[in-house]
Amino acid sequence: MNSQEYIEVSMHITPFTEENAEILTAEISELPFESFAVEGEVLKCYIQKELYDAQTLKVVMSGLDYPDFTVQYSANLMPAVNWNAVWESQFTPIVVDGKCTIKASFHEGLKKTRFNITIDPKMAFGTGHHQTTFMMCRALLQNEEAVRGKVVMDMGCGTAILAILAAKMKASQVYGIDIDAVAAISAYDNARLNRVGTRIETYCGDASLLQRNSYDVFLANINRNILLQDIPTYAACIRKGGL
Repeated sequence: MNSQEYIEVSMHITPFTEENAEILTAEISELPFESFAVEGEVLKCYIQKELYDAQTLKVVMSGLDYPDFTVQYSANLMPAVNWNAVWESQFTPIVVDGKCTIKASFHEGLKKTRFNITIDPKMAFGTGHHQTTFMMCRALLQNEEAVRGKVVMDMGCGTAILAILAAKMKASQVYGIDIDAVAAISAYDNARLNRVGTRIETYCGDASLLQRNSYDVFLANINRNILLQDIPTYAACIRKGGL
């Protein structure tokens, strides 16, 4: 059982917009929050109780100064939750364009598609239900010739759905990087669960790790503000004619 007490930090943004929520998420993402969710006009941030430092959060929040919006926040202790049971109850299989099935290890008896991916997300982001993950899978499937035999980078790999799909599409080598250690470990485990672990290497870190290699295909399904910040680094490591 995965049972853990969490602190829920509610960020009240005035005026609320999705872009303002993204900006705030990017600013506080270096704190050890495990996940973020928007509920109504509030950004909810979740962190393990033992990792929560009220003074550090206060210092970070006091240093934020935005001309277009203001933020007030509150923190509350959540009761212990079996998070694995929660995602298991909510995780239904996904089929992308009839070609790729994304499922959990407890799903049985499903009709096989060309590419079948089994993941155990644990606390890491990425079960394929998020619209951008679905769209990225679709984009990969539409560019099979660009992937086969090539070197692929999955930046912000999460549970490694995209990396695993690229490997199953016969990429010669796939790399995954995530700034979250839980995600990097989950990606490593899921690559081996799908029997493509010998062609996928996962690392915990940021864009500074990219300089060690160059890539034919570069995937980055992550926060808009991080994309804008790191695009020059991404572009510099993509091989000529890359995707």
